Amino acid sequence: MPSLDHLGIAVRSIAEARQLYESLGLRVVHEETVEHEHVRTAMIPAGGARIELLEPTLADSPVGRFLAKHGEGLHHVAVQVENISLVLETLKARGVRLISEDIRVGAGGHLYFFVHPASAGGVLLEICEDPPTE
Repeated sequence: MPSLDHLGIAVRSIAEARQLYESLGLRVVHEETVEHEHVRTAMIPAGGARIELLEPTLADSPVGRFLAKHGEGLHHVAVQVENISLVLETLKARGVRLISEDIRVGAGGHLYFFVHPASAGGVLLEICEDPPTE
């Protein structure tokens, strides 16, 4: 069954932003740079889901452009599914507007694609699946 995976929050500095979450007793458990997205990420478990801090490594990256236009704040909501390929094909067949029709590999090896806010109530929606196990 699909579930909330994480909330992506665009920040100018992970080092500064994490201080708030750590003052609440939460801890960053994983940091990683996703080169093809030009973003550094920091994952913070919070209950059954996670908070993902997103710091751009280039001003002209998706998160960099978001920060320039909107400032820091909620960037996306991620829903975890069990068969990302089937979900992608189902959404395409229903005419859902997608940011990209390709499944990519992101932080922690997770598979993902994004649904355009125009098709998701004004919210950038990430569809993700745990990394494949061998």
